[in-house]
Amino acid sequence: MLNRKELDQLERRELHLTVLAAVFVLVQAAGLAVLMYPLVFLRPDSGSKWTLRVAYFGFCVLTVLFAGYLLDRQRLVRKLKQNVIEQLERNVQLRQQASVDILQSMPSQDHFWDRLTMEHRRAMTMKKTLTLLLVQSKHSSRDKDPKQREAAWGEAAKAMSGKLRPTDSIYNLSPELFAIVLPETDTLNAKRVAVRLQEQLQAVRAKYDLSMDISVHNFPEHVQSSHELEDIVKSLLPEKQKWELPAEPQPA
Repeated sequence: MLNRKELDQLERRELHLTVLAAVFVLVQAAGLAVLMYPLVFLRPDSGSKWTLRVAYFGFCVLTVLFAGYLLDRQRLVRKLKQNVIEQLERNVQLRQQASVDILQSMPSQDHFWDRLTMEHRRAMTMKKTLTLLLVQSKHSSRDKDPKQREAAWGEAAKAMSGKLRPTDSIYNLSPELFAIVLPETDTLNAKRVAVRLQEQLQAVRAKYDLSMDISVHNFPEHVQSSHELEDIVKSLLPEKQKWELPAEPQPA
């Protein structure tokens, strides 16, 4: 991310140095011109009078041109830097939009409930293990730009997806909750996966000032049914999303 305040301070400092250099050149040239004036105009040699005057005026013109060059160079460099900053900001916006697109393209919450139920039934039938990783992410400050938050979640999803197996699946259940289904994974291996994910998320945490906690829930070590897993997930969802969940079918 670009620190515009620091960039503006550097640009002002460079402008001050350029103006100082131009003033220094003009002062030095003016002093030299004052010292040369009596020799050129008051007591000139008849043979070299016009040569001295041409050299004198040429020196004055070159001094003014050099000072103008310094100021024009500052203007040109500022314009080039502004173009570079605009391109960088555009690239940042494109990366953020790509991260948001990744987040929006993830499977829906309904797909997560179906996948969790299916994997639990499969684990029970085949006497296998099933682990659910819940990743809770929070900004240190609540006044973050919503687009920046979405970009942060998108980069986090991209970072975590790169460390998962083809059989694993990741879901964004709410703006601050990811769920990762790990079929045939025991608690020990799930904790190793959690450590790898935390290492992968270090850059995202530092870039967006995030805090991310990963909890491990294993069947059959921690829970005995899919309903227990669902209750754990629902307890972490925002209240609005809890109200929007479909009602569980009542037994006949």
